[in-house]
Amino acid sequence: MTKSTWAIDPTHSEIGFKVKHMMFTNVSGKFDQFDALIENEDDAFETSKIDFTAQVNSVNTGNADRDNHLRSADFFDVDNFATLTFKSTGVQKLNEGAFQITGDLTIKDVTKSITLETEYSGQMKDPWGNTKIGLSVNGKINRKDFGLTWNAALETGGVLVGEDIKLVAEIQFVKQ
Repeated sequence: MTKSTWAIDPTHSEIGFKVKHMMFTNVSGKFDQFDALIENEDDAFETSKIDFTAQVNSVNTGNADRDNHLRSADFFDVDNFATLTFKSTGVQKLNEGAFQITGDLTIKDVTKSITLETEYSGQMKDPWGNTKIGLSVNGKINRKDFGLTWNAALETGGVLVGEDIKLVAEIQFVKQ
């Protein structure tokens, strides 16, 4: 068996999320600074070990006031918890190109196991001779499970920020 290492290509990757605002529309955001590495055997995706880190201070929703609030102790508390991490514990092939990645997500000081639905594109060479793979990743977490509990009640009933966070990522990796 030959061990392969794949590094994330940040210029062709986006790590994002969506959350309900006022209970009826989604607000999207992303992390601008992140890193990830995959190690696998004989380029077989189902043998992959995946390590991902995002710099929480790089959260970007396109609104400076909202981003500063997300960085505060009400949410991510970046002064005490600079990163969020994901470390895979298993990759299961469902069918051709479809996988489930299970792993430990850590936000603030809370670690929980989550499962991510993943579409694997296979390998392709770019025009410069680099071997790449692509992943489309989707999942869902409850933000309160990770200590992200701030909210505000609405006069009409309900809350300002939804509990369920949709995770969405489009990622390219380059074989090292």
